[in-house]
Amino acid sequence: MLEEIERGGDQVALGYARSLDQWEGPVQVSPETVHKAKSVVPDQVRHDIQLAHCNISRFAKAQLDTIGEMEIELVAGLVAGQKQIPVGTAGCYVPGGRYSHIASAIMTVTTAKVAGVQNIIACSPPKPGSGIPPAMLYALDLCGADTILNLGGVQGLAAMAFGLFGLQRADILVGPGNPFVVEAKRMLFGRVGIDMFAGPTETLVIADANADPILVAWDLIGQAEHGPDSPVWLIALDRGLAEKVMELAPKLAESLPGINGESASAAWEAYAEVVLVDRRTEAVALADEYAPEHLQVQCADLDWWLARLRNYGSLFLGEETTVAFGDKLSGPNHVLPTKGAARYTGGLAVGKFLKTVTWQRMTREASRQLAPACGRISRLEGMEGHGRSVDVRLERLLRKDFDRAEG
Repeated sequence: MLEEIERGGDQVALGYARSLDQWEGPVQVSPETVHKAKSVVPDQVRHDIQLAHCNISRFAKAQLDTIGEMEIELVAGLVAGQKQIPVGTAGCYVPGGRYSHIASAIMTVTTAKVAGVQNIIACSPPKPGSGIPPAMLYALDLCGADTILNLGGVQGLAAMAFGLFGLQRADILVGPGNPFVVEAKRMLFGRVGIDMFAGPTETLVIADANADPILVAWDLIGQAEHGPDSPVWLIALDRGLAEKVMELAPKLAESLPGINGESASAAWEAYAEVVLVDRRTEAVALADEYAPEHLQVQCADLDWWLARLRNYGSLFLGEETTVAFGDKLSGPNHVLPTKGAARYTGGLAVGKFLKTVTWQRMTREASRQLAPACGRISRLEGMEGHGRSVDVRLERLLRKDFDRAEG
């Protein structure tokens, strides 16, 4: 599909939109359509989206404050530094298949906007005959999307990556999606940047004897709702709690309506794991081995756990919080690593849209001081051209200084 769309351009992408999304309307959402959508979104929905946007924006701005520029004089006359430069264009994919992920629109577009990205393109699968739902359009516009596309799936990613429909080519593609979206991002990586390869949602709960089994069970089943391939794991420090959760969880899954209950039941049956451990240190070691996307701790002494747990996408401490808060509106980003990637990376953040670039400047004295060692290292590596670029520079700088002194 990617090859065909790149060769055939706009018309091939439109063909896929017609066949896969049953969409015959315009690709780019007009300002008039956005304005009309905003007028039909209920007040309470607007307020809820504004709350989520406020929290996520404030958290992203706080992240940005931790990322700085700097310069340092390494030796006399040699000054080096780093700058933070936002990417030019970001492409944000917002899922809209089984569920309409308004929160993903807020998470991706808001974070890119706070990072200083000047051109933000968002795409989401349109509903046949009506396009992107009004609440989604309201969220995308509120968060700062410059262009909104009625395109889903591979064709949406391709349009942003290849610069179709008169758009600037995206420098980075971000946002979750189905397996086809994830694979397309993997294949495009290198030509464009991506946030990560996101697999099915994962949640791990660590709970001790004081935890409420109903809360634990709902936290697991609530995340299993994402899909039949979404693993949920419990590390229990108490046998009674573990057995109660295992009794409750299937019943809670069955209580969910329609596809939600089907997905949760299938995920619990196929992927749920309950592990009983004796010691907190054992629970920490096991959780770090899982390196889950979401990690909840419902145990005593939360600061102890915060200080020791290392591998997770996002951490939720105490029975008062749950992954659903992080998924929708509490502030930290919900685009997170899966499949053990939390061992080496975190989730989507302001820094993902920034290029940390370096610069350096030397005086002639610093250049003369470093040149001999640079030439020796170059020749030690067998790179004569590198050595000569240093030698000739040193020779010419010395000659210029001599000529200036003579003059």
